[in-house]
Parts: sequence; structure tokens; C-alpha cells
Amino acid sequence: MTAVSVSSSPSSPPLIEVRGLKKYFGSSERPVRAVDDVSFAIQPGETLGLVGESGSGKSTIGRTVLRLVERTEGQVLYRGDDIGGLSGERMRKLRSKLQIIFQDPYASLNPKMRISAILGEALSTHGLHKGAAARDKRIAELLETVGLRPEHASRFPHEFSGGQRQRIGVARALAVEPEFIVADEPLSALDVSIQSQVINLLADLRERLGLTMLFISHDLDVVEYLCDRVVVLYLGKVMEVATTEELFANPSHPYTQALLAASPKPDPEMATERIALKGDIPSPISPPSGCVFRTRCPHAIEACAQTVPSLDEVSAGHYSACIRKELLPHTAVARP
Repeated sequence: MTAVSVSSSPSSPPLIEVRGLKKYFGSSERPVRAVDDVSFAIQPGETLGLVGESGSGKSTIGRTVLRLVERTEGQVLYRGDDIGGLSGERMRKLRSKLQIIFQDPYASLNPKMRISAILGEALSTHGLHKGAAARDKRIAELLETVGLRPEHASRFPHEFSGGQRQRIGVARALAVEPEFIVADEPLSALDVSIQSQVINLLADLRERLGLTMLFISHDLDVVEYLCDRVVVLYLGKVMEVATTEELFANPSHPYTQALLAASPKPDPEMATERIALKGDIPSPISPPSGCVFRTRCPHAIEACAQTVPSLDEVSAGHYSACIRKELLPHTAVARP
């Protein structure tokens, strides 16, 4: 399928553009197709949500976009330059502009290093804020930015709660003044009681610093709150792309409709239609022919097995990959 650049504002150049991205693992005879022909664009200052069930390829996309793992095919453009073609030296210089917040704050911080050393390592790696006084000042600023105190710099990771550790992970990503951050399921390892603190921190930093973000999550309520647009993934392929408001009000693809219908509602008396999906997610080693979602889709017909659906625009800025989209009711899924 020809790569389609799906952007909220095609007239302005995107900060990040992904074109026909593929990432396969394993043997060439029977590879695991973790990411299979994915395209999207992210505008400066935009937060793009990436949603889908476990195994849909969300985290692999995030790591491939940052070149933490090498792509199999396709392009990842940063300000028009394909980062996959950069030399090791040029890529190292670019690392300060492209950062990640990892999923597990317990595993992503070195337990033997004080917080000052963890943040200082990021600064020294990129030659920023040289000298002890300048470095200490920057570390204090970073800790205050994420809601911690400067004196916390002398502590070790085990002296902090999970939410505080994730704040330190955010501070480490911000240390090198990036333009783009991949937030890879930054809430999934945290207690529900402290998730809201990190959500509000990310929202505040986005507004204050003008960050561009790829926000990876399976929590649709958080995505609705934090993201400007959403990309829906299934088995390594894009099913739907739209603004957050449009996607949650008028989901076009059957998979998106099922995800939204299954999302927990605060009001237990709210009437919602639950869409039952058949079976389990197929193996990415041998995905179904045609539409990869057809084996679980309540609207599948014989033609769905023969045709790989293209990602077509169904309304302004709203794209869906379904050959039966004109037959599906564009009814809003009830949301609080």
C-alpha cells in the first residue's frame, strides 16, 4: 500500500513524519510483523495518541521512530531528514532533540546512582550546562519543573514513590531540551491514585514548553484528555486516524467502535452498546489476508479477505481503513 501522510495540517511541515514504516523480527521466511506499513505525521506542538490492544505494535513504533531499534522498511523524517540514513555521529547529536519517557519508572532508573548523577549524565553526554555550578543549577531547575525539590537530587531512586520516579524520568527526558518526546505507556506501572498527577504534569509541560509528543497508551480516557489526534492500531496496521474529538464522537472503523464501547464509563447507568469481538488477536507471524481485523470484525464479508483496505479520508481530517465504511452507521458512541 502506498504510504499516506496523515496530518492535521498538511499545509505546514510536520516535525515528525512516518512513511510506510515496517518493523519485522525473526527469520525472513516467517517474520513477526510487529509494524506493517504505518504512516502518520506529527505537527510541532501536537500530541498524537497511539492506541490499540497489547501486541498492536505501539511501543515498537515509538522505539523505531527514535531509532532505538532499526526499521525494516520505510522512513522516519525529522524536519524533513530521514533519521534512518544518518551516520552514527549525526544521530548522536540529534538524540538531544528526540527523547523518551519509559513505561516502567522502577526499571528505567539506575538504582546505584543518585538523582543528580542520573540527570547530570544526560547533560554531560550532550555537552550541556558544563561546569559543576551550571550543572547543579540546571538539575535543580529540572526537579522543580516536575514538581520535586532541589534537595531530592542527593537521593537514590529507591527513596521515591513510583509517581516520583516517573517525574524523575520526565525530568531526564527534559534535561537536554528536546523538541519531541515519545511517552511510552508512562502510566501503566503506576497506581491509579497517582496516575492523575503524572497526567496533569505532562499536560502542563506540553503547554509551558510547547512539546511535541507521541503518547502511547491503552487508556482511552487519558488519550481523550491529553491528545490532539489519535492513531488506532491493530496487528501492526493503522485502522483509523482522526482528531480526538471526532474519533470519540464518530468512530468509523469497527475496531475503534469496539474499543470505545469496551472502555469503562464513570456512570454505570449510562446506556452503551457493547460490541463483542470474536476470538483472539491473530499471530503477527501469519496475519489474516486482506483486512487483518476481519477475523474478529462483526461486519466482515467475503471481500474483506481479498482486499487490503487503504486508509481513506471519510471526512475532513478523518481517515479509516475499511472497505465497508460507507455501510457502517456513523453513530456516536456514548461517552460521559
